[in-house]
Amino acid sequence: MTPKKDKKNLLISNFVCYFEYQSTFMSQHDLIKEIGQIRSLMERSSKFMSISGLSGILIGSYALIGAFFGYVTVYGARTDFRYRDNYITDSGIIGKLILIAAVVLLASVLTAFLMARHKARKNKQTIWNATSKGLLIATAIPLLTGGVFSMLLIYKGAYGLIASSLLIFYGLALSAASSFTFKEARWLGVMDILLGLLALAFPGYGLWFWATGFGLLHIVYGIIVHQRYEK
Repeated sequence: MTPKKDKKNLLISNFVCYFEYQSTFMSQHDLIKEIGQIRSLMERSSKFMSISGLSGILIGSYALIGAFFGYVTVYGARTDFRYRDNYITDSGIIGKLILIAAVVLLASVLTAFLMARHKARKNKQTIWNATSKGLLIATAIPLLTGGVFSMLLIYKGAYGLIASSLLIFYGLALSAASSFTFKEARWLGVMDILLGLLALAFPGYGLWFWATGFGLLHIVYGIIVHQRYEK
């Protein structure tokens, strides 16, 4: 065989190898793409993805507004930031604080529900399914327990422990919810639990820890969810 034919055969052989390599690569690429799509579909079917990141931002804003009115109600508009050992005993002030908390809670629940329903309809999904039922059950246990526990604290006059208790039980609820929705909920829950423990150690700053956990962290969480899953 002449060198010219050897060179030609070598070129043909290289071309065939290159073609086979490209075909194999494309097949693997398509396979990986399909696996990713299947994984995404399974995740959507097993997790409640209709929670809106924008609702998290709004809920955090409601909490900050409520914390502001709560602070003004207790300490007045012109007060400095310092540690406070004195606790509220006036029934009138306590009633106002409960009213503020109830308004914030109602606004938050309505916002979360309406925006979740809107997102579900936009994605042609139903808001009430097996996953959302599991989410509701998982969060209801720590939330109801925390609510009853806080009412008992109010009944016993242990007002300095309310902020820490709400943060801890809410954090536990979010950690449980993360199995049914966005994984970021777990980190929000952990941060709220840590803030609750700090509020327990420094009850004089309870309202500030409460505003940070329910307000600022919620806003950060909402921004992250919106950027990662809704754009």
